[in-house]
Parts: sequence; C-alpha cells; structure tokens
Amino acid sequence: MSVAAPALETRRAHDFTIKFVTDALVAEKLLTAGQAKDLLTKEAQAKVRVLKQAGNDKYQPSPVELVAVFQVPLVGRPGEVLDQDRITEAVAKHAGLRYRKIDPLKLDMNLAAKTVSKAYATKHCILALEGGTGGLPLIVAVANPFEHDLLQGLRRATGLTGIEPVLSAKQDILKGIADVYGFKRTLAAAADEHSEAGAGVSNFEQLVSLSNAQELEAEDRPIIQAVDYLLRYAFDNRASDIHIEPKRERSVVRLRIDGVLHDVYQLPPQVHLPIVARVKMISRLDISEKRRPQDGRIKVDRDGREVEIRVSSLPTAFGEKMVLRIFDPETLVVDIARLGFEPDEKYLFESWIAQPHGLILVTGPTGSGKTTTLYSALKALAGPDVNVTTIEDPIEMVWDGFNQVQVQPKIELTFASALRHILRQDPDIIMVGEIRDPETAENAIQSALTGHLVLSTLHTNDSLGAIGRLEDLEVPSFLLASSLLGVMAQRLLRKVCGDCAQPVQLVEEQLVALGVPLPLIPGGVQIRQGQGCVKCRGTGYRGRTAVFEIFSVTPELRAAIAKKASYEVLLVQARQQGMRNLREAAVRKLAQGITSFEEVLRMTSKD
Repeated sequence: MSVAAPALETRRAHDFTIKFVTDALVAEKLLTAGQAKDLLTKEAQAKVRVLKQAGNDKYQPSPVELVAVFQVPLVGRPGEVLDQDRITEAVAKHAGLRYRKIDPLKLDMNLAAKTVSKAYATKHCILALEGGTGGLPLIVAVANPFEHDLLQGLRRATGLTGIEPVLSAKQDILKGIADVYGFKRTLAAAADEHSEAGAGVSNFEQLVSLSNAQELEAEDRPIIQAVDYLLRYAFDNRASDIHIEPKRERSVVRLRIDGVLHDVYQLPPQVHLPIVARVKMISRLDISEKRRPQDGRIKVDRDGREVEIRVSSLPTAFGEKMVLRIFDPETLVVDIARLGFEPDEKYLFESWIAQPHGLILVTGPTGSGKTTTLYSALKALAGPDVNVTTIEDPIEMVWDGFNQVQVQPKIELTFASALRHILRQDPDIIMVGEIRDPETAENAIQSALTGHLVLSTLHTNDSLGAIGRLEDLEVPSFLLASSLLGVMAQRLLRKVCGDCAQPVQLVEEQLVALGVPLPLIPGGVQIRQGQGCVKCRGTGYRGRTAVFEIFSVTPELRAAIAKKASYEVLLVQARQQGMRNLREAAVRKLAQGITSFEEVLRMTSKD
C-alpha cells in the first residue's frame, strides 16, 4: 500500500483527477516528473482525443483514459506504452486498493446482472465479479477509487455488509457491462423465440456482417444477435474454435484458446435449437436435417478483413453439437519465418519448396498446424507467373492467390479424381489436402515425377512413419525414393506468457523425465515458467509455436528407401544426417525460454 493511502479515506469521488494519476505514475517510476508536468498541461487536448475515440460528446472520460491516450513509451521496454491496464494498476497501488484485470471468460453473468441494474452499473461504472455468498465478500470492480458513497449504496441495495472494491480499467468495466447485460438480455428474449426465420444462402462465400456493441441490446432478432455476440466474443479472446454443446438441462459454450478448451457460457436449453438453426442457416447447412452430421462454412467481416469459419454439426444424445473453427488470414497464412523454424530447419524447408518438382510431406495429428505450414509455403510460392492449385476437404480458407478445389464425394469429385483433372490444367504447384488412399498416393507420386511440385499431408506420428505409410498405400519404393524431397512432422506448443514468465531451474527428476540433454544454444539455457497474469488469464501461456522433426531425402536415404529398408535403418540414416526428433526439437524451445517443461512432456514423445 502507498504511504499516501491512509489520507485517501477522506477523499471524495471528484478528487480522482489527472494530477492524482500522474503522481501515482511518478511514484511507481513509470513517469518522470517532467513527463507528468507535460501531461498536466495537455489535459484539454487529451479530453478531445478521448471524446473523439468514444464518438460521444457526452462521454465522461476518466483520468486514467486521459493519460493513456498519449501512449507514453515505457522506459527500457521497446514497443510498450503506458496503457490503461498499467496506469490503473499503479493508481490502485497508490490508492491502497487491489487491482483486478477483468477476464471476460470468467465473468459471472448471473451474479453481475442480479446485483445492480444496467443503468446503475453504467452510471457508476461498476461490475460485480464474484463472491457475495457463503460469507465471502462481494468483489466489485470500480473505475473511481474514491466513490465511498457508492459502496454504502451498494451495501444498502444488496443487503451485504462485506463489499470489497477492486480497481479495474474503465474500458474493461464498460466492456463487461455490455457483455453481461447485452448478452443476458438477448438470451432472455431468445428463450421466448424458438425459431428464427431467414432466407437461405445462395453464395458459397456468404459474407456475414456482425452487429456492433450497441446493436447487441436491440429487442428484435435476439437469436441473430446472440450468434453475432458469440462470434465477436471468440474473436476478441483469440479463440480458434467455438463449441456449442447440448446437455441434459442446459447448453454449454466452450472456446479453445491456445489449444485448450475453456467453459464460457451456460445457455438456457430452449435457446440451443434456435442458435443451432441460425448457425446452420448462415453456413448453408440443411436446417431440417438433425440426424446426420453436416459441414458448412461462413465468411465473416471482422474489423475490415474477412475471416473464414468452418462449421460442423454432429447429432449427440441431447441434440446437435456445433463446432465452429475459426481461420483468420493473419494467423493461417504467415511468412515462413514466423512458423517457428530453427535456422537449419528453415533452410531445409525453403530448399525443398525452391525445387521445380518433387513431393513434400507434412505429417502430424489434427490441430498440429499442418494447414498453416502448407498455406504459408504456398503463399511464398504463389505469383503471377505460377499456377498454384489445391485440392482440399474442406477448403480451410479461400485465398485469391490459389486455385482451390473442394472435394465432393457425392459427385465423385475425390482427391484422386480431382488430381487427375488438375494435371490437365497446366499446374506448377499442387497441394493435396491429404493422401488417404492408394489412387491419390499414386497420382501424387506421378505428378511429382512429371515436373510438378506437390505438397501434401499424412496422419503419422513422426516424419519417418510417412515412408511406411506410403508403402502401405502401395506406392512402389523405387518411385517413392525418386520423387520424395523431404518429410516434416510437427506439433504446436504453448508459449510461456511474456508478461509473467520468470526464470526457473530444472531439478534432476525433470532432466531425467525429458530423456534428452539440454542443447548448447547461443546465449545459454534460459528456462522460463509463466506465473499467471491478467494477460494470459492466469494460465502462464499465451500463443503457440511449432516444433518440427524434419529430414531431407539425401542420396543415402534415397538408396535405403529404394531397397525397402526398415524403419530402424531409416532412423539411423536420418539421425546421422542431423535429424532432431520432436522431443529434442521441443527441448530446444524449452532451453530458449519459449515454452515450459510441462508443455514439452504434454505434446511430445521421447521416441
């Protein structure tokens, strides 16, 4: 607690000024006295900026917003600035309050909505977060640390004596209020409407414009608003998948973030059917068909860019489960340098895709990032002088630089048949979504041998397993040896959060569990562990990176493959030429402080 804190008990709400905020920042050494003085002289200019951003002349900006709008750089932390979170945390310490970053995934909507009305919450900028039962104090987020009368009013209104204020950024509180009251009201209205009429979709790339935050509260079309809200909520929280799961007495919404599922909502059971119907309608699925699985897609306009969403429905014991997979161009198609390659791995991969012909394979389970790797390679290769054609099931994301073909078994448009016809289209580069059957394997090999660069995937646990898998698909060993350029297996590891990671030491038991020695890397070993913070929602992880097991088909390996050498012989050859297995590749990321010990064990095997 700041030494100034005891005197704060006598302060009133109007004492929360920009001067108090700058004093707090100077005390926490986030501003110099000169910078603070300069900001004070620009208060009127700051207010104009905030009102312009808010788009509302009647908006009452807080002192924290007035300071944050100038984006003052943090000393010694390139690229980082004084934002509302950092300023609010410093003010909380100076005011003797706890700081709380509001996690939208952990909001208790029922608690917040029943504590106070929306009008009251908005007027005083407060949000109930947790507690209030079982003798626990009610934790309430406030934007003004000096509104003591507000707390007295809350005690009278709720009948609770134990109310503990925590200081949160005003932008987070207002966003939470919109989430709680807007979505709850929408669900209440949706519960009274069991269906939502709408025209069918006639375009493969139906473009859906999401409603804005103000429209979420409209009384009309509540189901449309609820689905819009779920999509926007998933985008804001970096989710890769939305799961809408019917249960016996409720429907559960979960988001997959950095590869891990999080429960976020429990919906009234009567809302599940109309929400599923709305998702089906905008993804071109048959609304009347509830007994068979279906697949569809949506294209959504998100902040000026188009995001692809792949939709899957599956009949379960209590109704249809919907999964929406989000494919954002900013994360799905990236530069090869951002995929997570080590320098030697990047050199190998780029040498493969620079070849005029041959077969390149990427292996791994579902969700291991194979699509991102292939799309990123195709992006690097595509151009006005190159014909890039893909065969996918389904098309993950429509990209202008490629000619993309959707597999449709109902009309006998399979990987194999599409590949036969594509060869008549004068392609330079072909991407086959997956080699599943002997005919596709044979056509892919023939394409690679006749002057085309072919990229594809296989579902094998490691890279060398692809050799045996293709032999199982009846590919002659001599043809495989002649056409194969290289194989790469990959996995995705969660990265430790850069905001809360701390150096740690591995104990002897952990070193034994890894099964491989820590590598010698430039700068030395820097093992880190995320401690959990507001930016990573207490998980200690934020974002993911790929690790690779990669080998090129050298003359020695080519000869061994042609002779149908065993897996063990191929492994010895690959290791002699420097191949790292997935565990070793992951341990390199661990030694660089990128991922954690637990994540290495979770995602890789020692084989």
